[in-house]
Amino acid sequence: MNLYDLSFPALQEMLAAWGEPSYRARQLWEWLYVHLATDFDRMTNLPRALRERLAAETVIGAPAAVDTLVSADGETRKDLLRLADGETIEVVLMRYERRRTACISTQVGCAMGCAFCATGQMGFRRNLTSGEIVAQALHFARHLRRDGERLTNVVLMGMGEPLANYDASLAAIRRLIHPQGFRLGRRHVTVSTVGLVPGIRRLAEENLPITLAVSLHAATDALRDRLVPVNRRYGLDELFAACQDYVKRTGRRVSFEWALIAEVNDTAEQAQALCARLVGLKAHVNLIPLNPTPGYAGRPSPDERIAAFTAELRRCRVPFTLRLRRGGEIRAGCGQLRSRRDERGG
Repeated sequence: MNLYDLSFPALQEMLAAWGEPSYRARQLWEWLYVHLATDFDRMTNLPRALRERLAAETVIGAPAAVDTLVSADGETRKDLLRLADGETIEVVLMRYERRRTACISTQVGCAMGCAFCATGQMGFRRNLTSGEIVAQALHFARHLRRDGERLTNVVLMGMGEPLANYDASLAAIRRLIHPQGFRLGRRHVTVSTVGLVPGIRRLAEENLPITLAVSLHAATDALRDRLVPVNRRYGLDELFAACQDYVKRTGRRVSFEWALIAEVNDTAEQAQALCARLVGLKAHVNLIPLNPTPGYAGRPSPDERIAAFTAELRRCRVPFTLRLRRGGEIRAGCGQLRSRRDERGG
C-alpha cells in the first residue's frame, strides 16, 4: 500500500485497525507531509514495532529520478521519474523571482490528441493514482528544501488531462492543501483542462478557490476542432457557459491558454473572435509562442504577428500576459512533455 494514496481519514482508519492510538496518524502524516520523510527509520517518535510493520506492509511511494535536465539559465529543471510499474513521466520545476512552481502530471500519456502537444502525440497509457500525483510535488519540495527554499505553487499542467482523471487529481490537491500537512495555499494551485465541460462543472461544486486554466488555442469551432479534438464533443458555446458558471460559483477568474502558431491562430480574425467570447467573463489570457514538437509542423508566431494579435486584444481591453518560453532547450515547455521510457530501454 502506497501511503501517499491515503487520505488522512483513511490513514486514521488503517492505524486504528492496527490497534494504534489515534495520535499516531497525525504523527505519521506529519512525517510524510511536513518532514517529507521517505524512510520509516527516521520516524523516531513512532514505536519500533509500528515502524517495522509500516515497512513490511506499506511503502512511501517516492518515484525514482532517472534523468535530470537543467536549462542554461538554471531556472527550469525537468526530471524523468520512474513509477513502480516501470512507466515514466516528466515533471518540471520552474524558478521565478518569488515563486517555485512544480508542473506535475496526472496521466502517463494523454488521450486528448491535441495536434501540437507531444504528450498527446504519444497516446494514452494509464491514469496516475492520487499518490503518484502527490509524490511529484513532494519530489521537488525535497529538492528545494536542500537549497533552503520551499515549493510555493503547483500546476496540474504536465502530462495528461487532470479532469479525465478527476477523482485522483482532486484527492491529490486536497492532500497537498491539507492544513496539518503540506499546507500548500489553495490559491497557489492551478488545474489545466482542454475543456472537459462535465469536469469543469464538477470542479465548480468543490468549493475550492483554485485556478482553472483552459487550453483554448482557438476562438472558432472550425479551427479548434482541428487543434483540440475534444472541441468536437464540447464546443465553444458549451465550454464558455461552463466557464461562466465556474466564475460565478468560485469568484475566481479563468485563465485561457493560447499557443501562438504562425498563420494558424495568430490572425486578426482569431483575436477578434477571442475578444467576442470574453465579453462579460472574468478572465485572463496567457499567450505563449508555440513550443515545437516532433509530431507537429507548425511554427511559433514571429514577433510582428504577435504584436498585431496583442494590439487587437488591447483594443478590446482583454487582459493578457505574453509569456516567455522557458525550458525549450530541454523540451520542458508547455506541450513538450512525454514519457521517454522507450528511449531509455525501459
